Amino acid sequence: MRRPVLILSALAYALLLAGCGDKSTPAENRGGAEASEHAEGEEHAEGEAGHAEGEGEEGGGHADEVPSTTMPAQRAAANGVRSERVGQGTIADQHEVQGLLTPVEGSIAKVQARFPGPIRALRANVGDTVRAGQPLATIESNLSLTTYTVSAPISGVVLARDASVGAVATEGFALYEIANLGDLWVDLHVFGRDAQHIGPGNAVVITRMSDGETAETRIERILPSTATASQSTVARARIRNSDGMWRPGSAVRARITVDQQATAMTIPLTAVQKAGEEDVVYVVAGEKYTQRVVRLGKRDARRVEVLSGLKPGEVVVTEQSFLIKADIEKSTAEHDH
Repeated sequence: MRRPVLILSALAYALLLAGCGDKSTPAENRGGAEASEHAEGEEHAEGEAGHAEGEGEEGGGHADEVPSTTMPAQRAAANGVRSERVGQGTIADQHEVQGLLTPVEGSIAKVQARFPGPIRALRANVGDTVRAGQPLATIESNLSLTTYTVSAPISGVVLARDASVGAVATEGFALYEIANLGDLWVDLHVFGRDAQHIGPGNAVVITRMSDGETAETRIERILPSTATASQSTVARARIRNSDGMWRPGSAVRARITVDQQATAMTIPLTAVQKAGEEDVVYVVAGEKYTQRVVRLGKRDARRVEVLSGLKPGEVVVTEQSFLIKADIEKSTAEHDH
């Protein structure tokens, strides 16, 4: 009788152990795993979204970056890049006119024979530079049958030679024409109402058409009569012909300054470049060059007023600014690719 009782006790104990185990079903276990995977997926998706948003903000920040470039000081100097501090200045009110170079009165002399007779020698040609007292011709006098020398009365350049060896010179016959071209008149032709604003003392910049060389001077006088052919008022100024390349009879351009206006900020015209439709300059800070949009006002032939976009004391590129522009455009293109 004891054997069956032991068997029943063992079965009861086994059932009790089974009831104390994990009560979740396989389906519930799968649901828990799926929920865990879903949570991990959401966290991963949120991470990717946050990363994408961060990239968008970084991209937006780059899009708003001010164009700039860095150029070592040694390279900038070698390329002729120069700069200037922004400050007060003046803008000139100027009139553009045309003019003509002429010899100054009293600077032309004629070399003449004193006595009639055949010309035995001529010692100068057109274009030669001669000095006062230099022998220019030998003539045999018909009166004394001896030769005499004709010398240059002034120093200058031979403009004309009207004699030839063997020809007979009459008394007072002009052998040469010499001009001292160290100084020249510039006769400026002013038309219409512009003549009312121009007078002695006005500053003038004369430009040589052959090579663009300039000379600065002032108007000395306004001639009392008008030029017959053009019906213009003639304003006369004097220039120094230091290099001998200002030639009588040559046309020139001129800018006559009639007034000057003070401005809070001016920069050279060479500092300004175009970026699309906007005027820009390049601000210098150490070796960094930053593009800056500016609004401009009055200008003359050399400088322009700055209304906004710069502050007094800032430094801008004034020479070779196009090189900075090209460097910035190159850097932008490389970054975009």
